[in-house]
Amino acid sequence: MKKKIALLIEEQYQDLEVWVPYYRLKEAGFDVFLLGKTKGATYRGKYGYPAQAEEGYSDVKAADLGGVVVPGGFAPDYMRRYPEPAAFVKEIFDQGGLVAAICHGPWLLVSAGILKDRTATCFFGIADDVKNAGARYVDRDVVVNGNIITSRKPEDLPAFCSAIVKYLNQ
Repeated sequence: MKKKIALLIEEQYQDLEVWVPYYRLKEAGFDVFLLGKTKGATYRGKYGYPAQAEEGYSDVKAADLGGVVVPGGFAPDYMRRYPEPAAFVKEIFDQGGLVAAICHGPWLLVSAGILKDRTATCFFGIADDVKNAGARYVDRDVVVNGNIITSRKPEDLPAFCSAIVKYLNQ
């Protein structure tokens, strides 16, 4: 598995759901970077913590990566407002790379059209969206279904990060 992983950011990201996977993946030896709409742009988390995009969508090729992590917060709603994030997630998925999403992150997986006939979890407030996208929703801390890993909320970050690292080390 390729060791380079994109972690998507946008305004109002859930701070813990960006920074915990970011540092956990770095600790595990992966080359993880923050990917936003515009390289160099600063995005603020729900709690105001700034994150600067190290790359923009036009600067990276999905074929060079081993996976993508989509945090929650309100960021996925902003990501759905322009085509690049969903197209990027779909391309990673189609090439067999890891697609991991937590909390409201599966909203972007819905937009990418990759949840049909999959088992997934998410923040309970978007469970209907996940079901309407054709997924089997379950209320668990982490769900691994093929190359898709999903979790519900910040409290699930230990299970989420462990599943990601285990998957990428296969």
